[in-house]
Amino acid sequence: MMRRFTLFTVLLALAFSCGKENNLNLDTSPSQDYTGTKAKTRAEINQQAMRLLNEHQKFEWSMVDVHTVWSANLLSDSIMCIGYQPTNEKNVNERLHQIDIQRKEWKQVREELINYIVEETNRQNPAKTITARDLMPFGDEAVLPVIDIKITSLGIIEKLRNLPQVRYIEPMGYSYVEERLRSDSGCSVTGNPSIPAADFSNITPGAKQSWHHGVPRVSTAWGNNSGRGITVALLDTGTPNPTSQPKMGSQFNSGLSTGRTLTRIGTYVSCWFCGTPDGPNDQCGHGTQMSGLIAAPRGYDGTPAGVAYNCNLLGIRVTSDVIINGSSEKKGVADGLVIAGNNTSVKIISMSIGDVFSSGQVEDGVRYAYGKGKMILAAAGTSTSYTSWYGVIFPAWMAECIAVTGVKDGGLPLIRCNTCHSGSDVEFVAVMQRRIDDNRTALTLAPSGNVPANVGGSSAATATTAGIAALIWATNPAQTRAQVYARMKANSSWPSSRNAEFGYGIIDVGKAVTGL
Repeated sequence: MMRRFTLFTVLLALAFSCGKENNLNLDTSPSQDYTGTKAKTRAEINQQAMRLLNEHQKFEWSMVDVHTVWSANLLSDSIMCIGYQPTNEKNVNERLHQIDIQRKEWKQVREELINYIVEETNRQNPAKTITARDLMPFGDEAVLPVIDIKITSLGIIEKLRNLPQVRYIEPMGYSYVEERLRSDSGCSVTGNPSIPAADFSNITPGAKQSWHHGVPRVSTAWGNNSGRGITVALLDTGTPNPTSQPKMGSQFNSGLSTGRTLTRIGTYVSCWFCGTPDGPNDQCGHGTQMSGLIAAPRGYDGTPAGVAYNCNLLGIRVTSDVIINGSSEKKGVADGLVIAGNNTSVKIISMSIGDVFSSGQVEDGVRYAYGKGKMILAAAGTSTSYTSWYGVIFPAWMAECIAVTGVKDGGLPLIRCNTCHSGSDVEFVAVMQRRIDDNRTALTLAPSGNVPANVGGSSAATATTAGIAALIWATNPAQTRAQVYARMKANSSWPSSRNAEFGYGIIDVGKAVTGL
């Protein structure tokens, strides 16, 4: 994988009036008139993005010119996300969890930006009076210093992009493909009635244990604890309807899984003009599988037990599928990260979702939760029809995330699973696929019934590793994130020599928990 470096955009400073340190001092003249300017096509934008991805192994909108940003916005829902800051603020990324955007200087910048956009929009479209409410489908953001607002003018975007108070301005809804590849995005999950006997063990009182628990020695760790007292937040497509899958409802506490909590909420809004989230129920199936890998009960009926079958689970529906490529999804993920970050009981956040395009708002959410002390695990990438060539995806490549991918069984040398991404940002791996048969992957819950479902890829590796981290953390809930991470690393395949594709390798959770 090529070494990454950041391409910085040169920002032009504007003059400020005396005694008004945070006043934008925007002149009242219209923004530049670009009437007749032709927008770039999706193919042209994608070609530019792919070149940057090949060169830098990541893509941020600051890497491209304002014409490209404007064109991408017109090809989506025209909602721009603006990250803002007062002029005297420094190192905002490191302090996102401490910032109060209701303070005077933050409110002033936010209000002046919104007022300028509204006034300039009305100047350019005098036939109808537009209000801030008309342009802001999600309303005011309460925690993160971001504004989600509709902008269709190239001139407005250009002027805002050159302000020192604007940390970033980028299209929220642009996607590499015109229609999201839902069939390639981790949905359509069903149970598998033909699972080979070698792929599970029957365990008390009446559950199954997936074969992929064997290499990390989960059974050995269970001799010490099963994750009790640790809360894992799963940010995904939701958790199953408890009526259809009671293992994530009335039977969450059953068998050897007792005294724990399941909290289910939703931040994803399927249509931004609807205003309210859709709720916590998984309408895809992916979140159901991930919740099962982490926390399914060790109960009855032959369903597979989760790695940390006694941990608490906070399930947040933040997306419709595994690709974070819509305005509502980016907003949903950021909101979910804030919720998990502010939940004092949450230790671990598991995110088996991502995209090849970055999002400033999601980055802000990740940094907010990280600043609150959460361990954030993110999938390195599971190939769709257009990302099979690519390395570690967003947000897993962020320094605040632990990137995880999946490998096949059979020992060294490690071979990544067929759909898994790898690269220098990967920190840990988990066995997800049989080397002799690609269709034999990890066992987990199906959206309904007791027949287990199969799931593989870096998504499953991430959820499995989140369960492993919970087992390690449960040995002493007072541990810090850094202490738990150190134990994960010390008990991995290569604790002192990071592999270029697979990081520190497979975690021996049995040894990490028991010392044996």
